[in-house]
Amino acid sequence: MKDTGSELVETFDGVEVMRYVYRPDMPLFESPKPYFHPLRTLDGDVVTGYRPHDHRWHKGLQMTASWLSGQNFWGGGSYVHAEGGYVELPNNGSMRHEEWLEPGVERLTWWTQAGEHWVDERRTIATSAGEDFWTLEFATELTNVRGEDLLFGSPTTNGRPMAGYTGLFWRGPRAFTGGRVLASGGQGGEEMMGRTASWLAFVGRHDEVDRDSTLVFVSEPGQRWFVRSEPFAAVNPSIAFSEEVRLAAGETLSLSYRVVIGNGAWSRERLDTL
Repeated sequence: MKDTGSELVETFDGVEVMRYVYRPDMPLFESPKPYFHPLRTLDGDVVTGYRPHDHRWHKGLQMTASWLSGQNFWGGGSYVHAEGGYVELPNNGSMRHEEWLEPGVERLTWWTQAGEHWVDERRTIATSAGEDFWTLEFATELTNVRGEDLLFGSPTTNGRPMAGYTGLFWRGPRAFTGGRVLASGGQGGEEMMGRTASWLAFVGRHDEVDRDSTLVFVSEPGQRWFVRSEPFAAVNPSIAFSEEVRLAAGETLSLSYRVVIGNGAWSRERLDTL
């Protein structure tokens, strides 16, 4: 991977497949944090959306926390049940790149909007390529340095049904709206919202070119999926879909994920084999 001083860039066989922007330039309301965009297939087709008009804080693939003990490391408003919806609060935190400890191993810190340092993060990024796909490995260790317990939650834990997004979140391009969702165990479709599966795949069709692409997400066991193909394409193996996760002071939460980005529309048989 090439480091430009603000981005990591990965290229396979002359095709730029990944940009990881670790020094982002974005408004505080969008909860500044690193993100992957654009992500491309080995055919060169873009499979991420960036700053869409409906959610300006959606940026490709990124690590988020929509509710962390009342703070928002996701972007936009926070869901407050007592207020009947999303409310703009002075709680948009940021994830700051501090340094590269070694190639692909990043140290970050999480800060609230009020300037309190709550989390130390160690993030690991690795890539590899196959014949018609490439793989992104993403792992993180989140250490609570607040001095008291932290609670990871989501809009669903705060009272909004079937909106339990928090954690590693992917926003697809507009063309992927209405795409196909497949999951392990013969499951699939938008009924995967809130369910568990060892993997989940999203198949989308591109504008401009006569091609499809397939993304496969492999999550930590037991995590519930937030997934939509309408009104836009989004996938998130949520760390706190319907139940809050408590991280005690000084403790570390370790998570790891695999994202496979493939050329074409993959069959269930191929997905099961993979």
